Amino acid sequence: MKYEIKGTPFPVVDILLDANESVNCQQGAMAWMTPNMQMSTNAGGGLGKMFSRSFSGESIFQNIYTAKNGPGEIAFASSTPGNILPFEITQNRNIVAQKHAYLACTQGVQMSIFFNKRFGTGFFGGEGFIMQLFSGQGMAFLEFDGSIVEYQLEQGQSMLVDTGYLAAMDSTCSISIESVAGLGNKLFGGEGFFNTKVTGPGHVWLQTMPINNVAGSLRPYITTG
Repeated sequence: MKYEIKGTPFPVVDILLDANESVNCQQGAMAWMTPNMQMSTNAGGGLGKMFSRSFSGESIFQNIYTAKNGPGEIAFASSTPGNILPFEITQNRNIVAQKHAYLACTQGVQMSIFFNKRFGTGFFGGEGFIMQLFSGQGMAFLEFDGSIVEYQLEQGQSMLVDTGYLAAMDSTCSISIESVAGLGNKLFGGEGFFNTKVTGPGHVWLQTMPINNVAGSLRPYITTG
């Protein structure tokens, strides 16, 4: 398999497959392909996997595209303005990503639900509660909102992140919540009551334009009726 990520701010990942090679994707992600790409749809691992994908913000079913009778080409498009990033998943490196990040992956990659073990994070940490865990062996292509800023956190080093800006992290990182200091800051600061605290060791990917923030900023200008 070869791939190339093209275009901004609505990128696509263009994948070249050898004969009989397959790639999985989220429903509706396919943008274009050669005629010899054959599609099949299934639940991808049974009832447990179906519910896991549903809770992590993806569709219950997944599409599998296979190159038949020779090499094939298929492109998957981002659903929002932003970036598509490739991640090499290995036995020693799993990736935790925000809900709705999954775009496509090779057959050896497993996607499951990632619950934060800290009870408080579940209720106050927003995106930190239910995320997606990518494990196994292969390539995963994930989509994020806006531009991406990366940090390498050392053991014990932390970063405070406003809800929604955490795009992905190495599974070696941990997340918790921290309350915004001061009642006045909480009530009038416009930044909410809590921030997500990401602690190393590991790599962190932050996104600059969470789609829920975009929707909120446009809401006053949308009229009904």
